Amino acid sequence: MASPSIAANAYASLARLTDPAGGAARTGGSGAASFGSLLKEALGNVVDAGRKSDAQAMAMAGGKANVVDVVTAVAETEVAVETLVSVRDRVISAYEEIMKMPI
Repeated sequence: MASPSIAANAYASLARLTDPAGGAARTGGSGAASFGSLLKEALGNVVDAGRKSDAQAMAMAGGKANVVDVVTAVAETEVAVETLVSVRDRVISAYEEIMKMPI
């Protein structure tokens, strides 16, 4: 189950990704982040969340972590993966619509 803090972190990450003045990689002189760099950063965030949840699970197995911390890390990873999957589905859907267009 996602907590309000997880949702707030997800919204903050999304705002950071879409903010033209944010820390996303730039392309050319236009000042706008490329779609590829946004996807790369989002994928990196998912991988980082997965590593964090793995580390928490290993710490829990070693008796050094709290169950709440492990559950929170796993929930954050779940939200990140679900978001990435939904973006992937939208990109595939858009690609299919483009391919249906007559030339």
